[in-house]
Amino acid sequence: MKSGKLQFPEYLYQANQGYADEVPSGRDTHAFVEKIIDLLFPFRTKSVWNMEDLRLRLTELESELESLMQPLRKKLDKNPSEICKEFIAGMPDIYELMMKDAEAFMQFDPAAESIEEIILCYPGFFSIAVYRIAHELWKLNVPVLPRVMTEYAHSKTGVDIHPGARIGASFFIDHGTGTVIGETSVIGDNVKIYQGVTLGALFVKKSMARQKRHPTIEDNVIIYARSTILGGDTTIGHDSVIGGNVWLTESVLPYSVVYQKNHVVVRDSKEIKDQINWVI
Repeated sequence: MKSGKLQFPEYLYQANQGYADEVPSGRDTHAFVEKIIDLLFPFRTKSVWNMEDLRLRLTELESELESLMQPLRKKLDKNPSEICKEFIAGMPDIYELMMKDAEAFMQFDPAAESIEEIILCYPGFFSIAVYRIAHELWKLNVPVLPRVMTEYAHSKTGVDIHPGARIGASFFIDHGTGTVIGETSVIGDNVKIYQGVTLGALFVKKSMARQKRHPTIEDNVIIYARSTILGGDTTIGHDSVIGGNVWLTESVLPYSVVYQKNHVVVRDSKEIKDQINWVI
């Protein structure tokens, strides 16, 4: 390096002093997510626990969660230990919602052969399960940590669900990859969405951070692959079907069917003189 400049270790050391607020460990948060899902569904790790084992494991996870929140304690509304107790108290409701989600997968995916298969194999289910955990912490006004959790699921599944979104029971994401659900989205019960669906904002402005920017999807709606629905004032009425590749920035009434017409041409290749050479 040029004379007079710090060597890289010294430069890096100085740059990191006071660079950012304290945050939870990403790796420890990812491990916690896996552990808590393993606790809820012990067959994932072929574990067989008695009641004493479960109580001990739950106590250990509560302690781990408290440790994860320690760096955030100045920004918390309550003591980390109080928040942990409230989170653990909400676990039965979280579990019940997860099971309803799994049952929705079982009901609507012909390829699914068992609840266990869904919990073990389906990226859509995993992303929703992590969201359910993170959302509970979001409701308790825990900063940063819920985002670390859902971004872990995003990295594993390609499904991006913000922990602030409000999602009802029996939620089904088929295939999942490329699905985006924004922070202020509101999704009702028995909603099914497919890969590549975006529930996003019309405008990206920092001044809108506290406003509802993402759409509302009412009960019993189906949204097919690669459709995009934008805007905080956009509501998809209950029992509607949104076809694939649809772009929506306005509300639709209940029982609507929305689709895009495509013109597909089928011809005999012998009629085409120029060679078609698509490289994918």
